[in-house]
Amino acid sequence: MTKRLAIIGASYLQLPLVKKAKEMGVESICFAWEDGAVCKDIADHFYPISIIDKEAILNVCQELNIDGITTIASDTAVVTVNYVASRMGLRSNPDDYTEVTTNKYKMRQCFIDNGVPSPKFVLANNEFNCQTINLKFPLIVKPTDRSGSRGVEKVQDNAQLDKAISRARNESFEHKAIIEEFVTGREISVESISYNGEHYILQITDKVTTGAPFFVELEHHQPSSLPNDIKERVREIVLNALNALHIKFGASHSELKITDDGDIKVIEIGARMGGDFIGSNLVQLSTGYDFLKGVIDVALGEFHEPVITQHQYSGVYFLCKETERIKPIIENWQSYSEIVEAEVTDGELRHIECSGDRSGYLIYQSKDSKVIF
Repeated sequence: MTKRLAIIGASYLQLPLVKKAKEMGVESICFAWEDGAVCKDIADHFYPISIIDKEAILNVCQELNIDGITTIASDTAVVTVNYVASRMGLRSNPDDYTEVTTNKYKMRQCFIDNGVPSPKFVLANNEFNCQTINLKFPLIVKPTDRSGSRGVEKVQDNAQLDKAISRARNESFEHKAIIEEFVTGREISVESISYNGEHYILQITDKVTTGAPFFVELEHHQPSSLPNDIKERVREIVLNALNALHIKFGASHSELKITDDGDIKVIEIGARMGGDFIGSNLVQLSTGYDFLKGVIDVALGEFHEPVITQHQYSGVYFLCKETERIKPIIENWQSYSEIVEAEVTDGELRHIECSGDRSGYLIYQSKDSKVIF
């Protein structure tokens, strides 16, 4: 009998997941507003329901008697996934801990309680007074409940802080911001998949960003070039953090920084696959493991322990005003043997403040080394 999989979201973020479900012969059911729902005509069923309307989605899922529910690259959708799954006896992370994995402030508190190394922080709610802050500048201000670098900004002094907090609150669904001490150092992410509380680390990714003030990702490369001893410490810290957050099922994307002194700090962890093609493309290109299939198998209760079948290099470069040098490469990408996919999505190149400002990308794979464009 064909399995039925509910997918929360229908934007370009979920497109690889819908395509993979179709490839696997799994019946896909997408929920999202029609605006920007590129999956509408690819999914087997589409319901124009907001991804935050948990009760309406639950009712449809119960009527259809779905076999699993999931999402990728969306913290907002994770809330609905856990809500529906917990009420239908399906595989998901505990609904009681959803806020801990989707709210940066509550995540920070959880890290403190469980000995996970992370930056010092404070919540900026309506009662917050900048003059009472007891953190050392520079600081990072970010919304408590958004992803994709929306509302994130580095500030150097109190004169900049009010404006940054206002910007972050405006981006936040709950109109709150978190202020953290800025950690200098190398940025990485760790891509993992979990089943019944057992965690499997698939890959460690090196990250390149715009830097201050907005820190939007420009490049990702796998595998990380970190020394093996540092990688082992990273794995130990991430496994502890995943347990602290009660992540039991599905993909996770952990972001960390490593200081020049070798200290490792966990910046945040998403209980879902990383965006920016990291989970949907780069992991399989570098390891041979079909991460998308793994996420679907977890949701349907058909998961098998991951097997790494290859050790190659993969990466993605994003197009914007800061990286306009790669535009001719993207436009002529078929002339480059390492590039597996590329597209200019917007002819206008902008200086970027969030990931939505990017205008294209290229994805590569190499047997020998990281590819520099």
